[in-house]
Amino acid sequence: MHLPAEGDFRLPDDAATARLGAAVAHTLEAGEAVCLWGPLGAGKSTLARGLIRALTRPDEDVPSPTFTLVQFYDSPSLRLAHFDLYRLTKPEELEEVGLDEALDSGAVIIEWPDRLHGHLPGDRLDIELAVDGQAGRETRLARLTPHGKWEGRPIEF
Repeated sequence: MHLPAEGDFRLPDDAATARLGAAVAHTLEAGEAVCLWGPLGAGKSTLARGLIRALTRPDEDVPSPTFTLVQFYDSPSLRLAHFDLYRLTKPEELEEVGLDEALDSGAVIIEWPDRLHGHLPGDRLDIELAVDGQAGRETRLARLTPHGKWEGRPIEF
């Protein structure tokens, strides 16, 4: 089903979170970013894995780049950089991570984009993830907000 890449989505489990990542992957283009917002445990890495595996292969090893800051993947259609900026503390560190270069050569996924201190890519899809423990059953909520070239773009989810 084609839906706008905008609005709220309820994700009942990890598989649904990964499917949302895959849906986003199929419309992601070079020069664009997917920014993943939310607290620890909200599902950012699960969504990133779903996106990366949709572009590479289903069994792709997708370690969290928390300590390396960035991990690169080549797919038949797109070079992808997965950034985890959790450990960044100063705006000056941004120049060292190579975000602009990664956008010039492909697309990027950014976990903890708040560490960019307002220097967000213009063509991006913000995905804010939250945990909802409604009725004793934990689900995730995802709010998609498109910017730039993402505005009006549908995803198949």
